[in-house]
Amino acid sequence: MIFSTLTINNNEPIYIQIQRHIEESVARGDLKKNSKLPSTREASKILNISRNSVISAYEELEIKGIIATKRGVGTFVLIERQPSYESYHIDFSSMINSYGQTLRTKDIIKGELPFKKGMISFKSIAPEPSLFNLDDFKRSLLDAWTYEEANLLNYGYAKGYAPLIDYFMEYMKEKSVDTTNKDLLITNGFTEAFDIILSALTKSGDYILCEKPTHNTALKIMEAYGINIVQVDMDKDGLNPEALEEALKKYRPKFGYLIPSYNNPTGIVTKTQRRKEIYDLFRAYSVPIIEDGFNEELLYSSSPTLPIASLCGTGNGVIYIGSLSKILFPGLRIGWILGDKDLIDILESVKRSRTIHSSFLDQSAFYYYLKSGAFNRYVKTVRKYYRDKYNLVMKMVDKYLPYEYVTGEGGLHIFIKLKYNLNARELLNLCFNDGVIFMEGSIFYADNAPSDTFRIGFGRVSDDDIETGIKIIGKNIKKLLKEKR
Repeated sequence: MIFSTLTINNNEPIYIQIQRHIEESVARGDLKKNSKLPSTREASKILNISRNSVISAYEELEIKGIIATKRGVGTFVLIERQPSYESYHIDFSSMINSYGQTLRTKDIIKGELPFKKGMISFKSIAPEPSLFNLDDFKRSLLDAWTYEEANLLNYGYAKGYAPLIDYFMEYMKEKSVDTTNKDLLITNGFTEAFDIILSALTKSGDYILCEKPTHNTALKIMEAYGINIVQVDMDKDGLNPEALEEALKKYRPKFGYLIPSYNNPTGIVTKTQRRKEIYDLFRAYSVPIIEDGFNEELLYSSSPTLPIASLCGTGNGVIYIGSLSKILFPGLRIGWILGDKDLIDILESVKRSRTIHSSFLDQSAFYYYLKSGAFNRYVKTVRKYYRDKYNLVMKMVDKYLPYEYVTGEGGLHIFIKLKYNLNARELLNLCFNDGVIFMEGSIFYADNAPSDTFRIGFGRVSDDDIETGIKIIGKNIKKLLKEKR
């Protein structure tokens, strides 16, 4: 009540005390704009004073423009409190820890040349959205709502949406992975899955072996956790076994992190026999493997190669991270971890403490989409589409670019090593001025990065832009060559 704190004294006129009390109440914020005041009759009864004193106070306040009376409605406050500020500044830059600083330093969105409207961008390895079979997904959304209704909008389970978990378990069985004593956790794509595993199973100073080069996001997460990264050379068949064994002996790592299918950025698919050699070496040295099942569905030249996890049988030495984001609906951010049942129990608790659970609406809609068979139909369509893109890219690269080698057997990208020791960063700067960008190769190396490699992503680039863009890259290579001479 506005007048509950007003005590009338005999030292000054009552109307002035009422006027001052209301002005101070507005200034403190106790009375907001459009707040309704008691009528003059009500106020006089509350304060046990003459009504004329209240009328005089209200008249003075109206003259000042603080209140206004609407006949038959009431008296209202017209103004808002004018806040007074006391600036309070903190130097947060001095508080950033090594984790935050590493991730900020390695943030390629903030550190690399930015995309500008009208550019030809070979940076992304995201899928082409016009290929998404949206009608099928709309039906899956309706199916999800029909069967689950408001449950989808409430809290869910950290482990994930049960029907989707069951679907992915069967999906892994189709890849010849033995799921005995294994379980599955739904995550927000690969990034959260990898982060959860590292946060639960590693400590600063541990060693992890991975391919050279490898996924930039994985590198920066490992660096942020203070992990020592040991990259092992690859050849056209995958990780070099001799170099791998030498590293296993020397470093006794906590894990191996591998992308055996369409290594990002090289696009190399590790051959079946090589996978067995790699698996046997990790097993011999008792080092578990984190397998990144990247783009396994987009092999153009032959049938898909079985994941390393399929070699493990009933064992638990391989933790598999799956995601369909690079070929379908990356905005849903749905991935999964398949691993030892007791390990998943721990990782589920880590997931719960961080994000509680992934969106049940998204998971349910995705499940009904997969269950309908729409995904299988989609993959058949996009394989031909991306194969044609890949063939066009390779044709244009052969036509316009002098290279030492090109790798990439499918997926949505290729990796190029330039001839003549040309600097890919200098090439990128020239191309940027001509409206073309790509991903310079050094970001895929932890150290000792070569300066003459780059990645071309083509999934979302039109055929005309592929030819124009690669031609521009070739033109700027010639320019660099002239400058070297």
